Amino acid sequence: MFKRSHFIALGLVVLLTLVLLNLPHHTANRIKLALGSLFLPLFGLSKSSQQLVREAREALTPRSDLLKQIEQLQLTNRLLRLEQVQVEALRRENERLRQLVGWPTQSPWNPRLANVVARDPANWGQAIQIGLGTHDDQRMRVDLPVLDAAGCLVGRVSAVGLTRSQVELIGNRSCPVSALVRETGESGVIAGGAGPLDKTMATLSYLSSNSNLKPGQKVITSGMGGIFPKGIPIGQIAEDSRLADFGLYTEARVKLAANLGALEEVWVVMTP
Repeated sequence: MFKRSHFIALGLVVLLTLVLLNLPHHTANRIKLALGSLFLPLFGLSKSSQQLVREAREALTPRSDLLKQIEQLQLTNRLLRLEQVQVEALRRENERLRQLVGWPTQSPWNPRLANVVARDPANWGQAIQIGLGTHDDQRMRVDLPVLDAAGCLVGRVSAVGLTRSQVELIGNRSCPVSALVRETGESGVIAGGAGPLDKTMATLSYLSSNSNLKPGQKVITSGMGGIFPKGIPIGQIAEDSRLADFGLYTEARVKLAANLGALEEVWVVMTP
């Protein structure tokens, strides 16, 4: 059953239809155009909404595909990090080889390259073993100077075998070095390390009691003692000198130029 409001609405529609049919042709067209302009944005909005929904559905990626893409990106990231580590290792190796190739051409001595092949765990900071013996070079003997890749003092050969030799490192009391401070000309002896756990430092002792050394001054071999030629870099003064042994002499801490804990190759100086 139609309600009264339905009859009223139906009557208005019929009445409006009759009015439009009886209007002049151009007037009816204007009214139709106005009504079309009123409802056209609604039709356009409906069409745009449907298109957006369709495009959004097409753009959505299944969760399984997203997980695969994330896993692939993580794998690529790990590979790039590994490649970066390898490149950095190659760069350090290249720098080290450049030093090994370039230093001997400028050296007045006659060095022989040797690999560090072993360290004594109980005597780690005191000595190393190198893969060079009398079978490899008949000139090998005790007390030959040993330098690092940059030409800085490492120590001396203390024992020689057929294919291996032992090297006592600077800072060890069994490897005393006659040293000279380049800026002042004062001489002393490096006859021990600066501490049992610090292998980057050594102590320059037996300087004159009125010595006044300052940080940054260069320390080289003096050529005294008959083992080390003059002019081999040892390191530099790390702090002001101080009196020692009740004022009988002066001593100073020296920062060693050679990194004794990271030796891979060394040069054995074949002195006459």
